[in-house]
Amino acid sequence: MRRKLFLATAVLLITVFAFSATAFADYYSKPTLLRSGMENTEVERLQRDLKSLGYFRISPTGYFGDYTKQSVIAFQRANNLAVDGIVGIRTARELKVDRVIQTAKQYIGVPYVWGGVSPSGFDCSGYTHYVLLKNGIVVPRTAKAQYGVGTSVSKDQLKPGDLVFFETYAPGPTHVGFYIGNNQFLHASSGGDSVKISDMTKSYYAQRYIGAKRVI
Repeated sequence: MRRKLFLATAVLLITVFAFSATAFADYYSKPTLLRSGMENTEVERLQRDLKSLGYFRISPTGYFGDYTKQSVIAFQRANNLAVDGIVGIRTARELKVDRVIQTAKQYIGVPYVWGGVSPSGFDCSGYTHYVLLKNGIVVPRTAKAQYGVGTSVSKDQLKPGDLVFFETYAPGPTHVGFYIGNNQFLHASSGGDSVKISDMTKSYYAQRYIGAKRVI
């Protein structure tokens, strides 16, 4: 009986893991290039992302035709990428970054709640965890644990989508947010009582900044 229960539990865990991996898989997570003439679910996902960002104005079809190519070219030009109409690693990453930032901005004004992990209320790391998870990126729950993953990035190499960390009420990384460019970052602020955009050059944050990680 115990053996059957163990096997059933193992199968369930494997199934859940496989489902999660499938749910989070997309063109960004695979090395495959997307280009004209292709037709599959990854192309449809690409079209949905381009549409959400304002570059694709018709219903997604899953076919990479001329309209999709022109939409990709428009995105590449707007993001200072090599313009070839092909979705390779760099273009896919920039699309992912834009998706994450777009998602993060949807929650501006949501109240700060200590321990909050949902749109009814976030704390800083609950906010970054939630937004990244919605885009298929799994990171730990706390600011300290999030500081332990990803690739370290120097301050002069920050790019939109990077996680920026601060030492606030205790030693070590205790506050985190999303860098969005021009020395600004999005975060669930206990001082501001909500999700907001703040300036990293202001003395409070400049004095407490300790580093950044790239997880996208």
